[in-house]
Amino acid sequence: MYRLAAALLVFACLPWTVAAHAASAEADIHAVLVDWMNAFNAGRVDHVCDIFAPALRTDNKGVPERDFDAQCKLLHTVLSDPNTAYSYALDLKDITIIGDMAAVRLVWTLSARNRTTGEVKKTEEQGLDVFGRGGDGQWRILRFMTYERP
Repeated sequence: MYRLAAALLVFACLPWTVAAHAASAEADIHAVLVDWMNAFNAGRVDHVCDIFAPALRTDNKGVPERDFDAQCKLLHTVLSDPNTAYSYALDLKDITIIGDMAAVRLVWTLSARNRTTGEVKKTEEQGLDVFGRGGDGQWRILRFMTYERP
C-alpha cells in the first residue's frame, strides 16, 4: 500500500520536476547567451569561443560552413579590427528544450561603428542555435544557422 502511494506521489510530481528542469535550463542558456554578448561587446577574445562546442558547425547565408576553429578565428579577427568597433544586442525569441538539447530562436543586432568617422551600420541576423549540454553540465552551441534580415 505504501509503495503504491509513494509511486503515485512520484508520478504526480513528475510534471512539476520536468517543468522546473526546463525553466532552469532556459535560464542557464539565456545566461550563456548574455555572457557571450558581454564578452563580445567588451572585445574579450579570450572568452568569445567559450559558447561553442568543439564539434561546432555553422551555416550562414552566403558563406561557406565553418567549424569551431574557423568560427573562432573569424571572431578574433573581427574583434581585433582597429578601424571598427562591433557590438551585439540580443533579442531572444524562444527556447525549446528536449533533454540535453535545446533549439534557440533569436535575433542578433550587430552594430559596426567606424572608429574614425563615427558612422554606425546595423544589421539584424535571424538565427537558430542548437545547444547541447555537455558532460560538465555546460550548455554550448553545437550548430547554428543565421541569415541577415532585409
